[in-house]
Amino acid sequence: MILDSNILIYAWSPSHPELRQFIQQHIPSVSIVTKIETLGYHQLSPGERSHLEAFFDDAVVLGITDAIADRAILLRQQKRMSLGDSLIAATALVTRQPLVTHNLIDFNWIEGLELIDPLK
Repeated sequence: MILDSNILIYAWSPSHPELRQFIQQHIPSVSIVTKIETLGYHQLSPGERSHLEAFFDDAVVLGITDAIADRAILLRQQKRMSLGDSLIAATALVTRQPLVTHNLIDFNWIEGLELIDPLK
């Protein structure tokens, strides 16, 4: 599984302990974009930042390969989407893993992309 940035941000807020359990049970991977987006989020508390940094120390962080970049380009040619979302979706597609996100509407149009929303 590939985690979208929003899942990690929600997981380390006090109101979503179930997401922390979900993440621990599934040992997901993340795109390097998710690491940049989450650690760069301007409203992180010092405690949240500490938890996220520990998570990324243990996580499988997937870089942007040529195949991922090419797939992200194709996605952006099909429909307007952010660079971050296109790279995260492309990472899931190229590695053939489901994408765990709470923003289903941003990704549900992508053929072949399995989506999981653990907050539903």
